[in-house]
Amino acid sequence: MLPKLVLALMTVFGAILVVRASDSPPIATLDWSDFGHAATVVGVSAVAIGLYTVIGFVPTISLLLFVLLYVVERRSLWRAAAVSIGITLGAYFLFGTLLKSPLPPAPIWF
Repeated sequence: MLPKLVLALMTVFGAILVVRASDSPPIATLDWSDFGHAATVVGVSAVAIGLYTVIGFVPTISLLLFVLLYVVERRSLWRAAAVSIGITLGAYFLFGTLLKSPLPPAPIWF
C-alpha cells in the first residue's frame, strides 16, 4: 500500500512541477550568490550518506544536523547540540519504534 501511495504522490507532484515550470524565471537570470552555501550543504549531506550504514542512524543524523546548524548556519553550540540530539531521537522513536522501520545500527549501542 505505502509504496503505491508514494509512487502516486511523486507522480502527481512531478506533474505539478512540469505544468508550473513556465512560472519560474530562466536559469540565466537567477542570483548565484548563495552557491557556496548550497554546495556546502550538498557536501555535508554526501558525507552523511556515506557514513549512514557505517556508523549507524543515530550518530550520522546527529552529526549531520550538528554540522549543518553549528558550522554551516553558525548557530550557538548548545542550541545546535540540543536541536540535533532532539530531532535525531524523535526521528529514531518515530521510525524505529512507532513505524518499526529497520534502521542501520551503530557499532556501539543503537
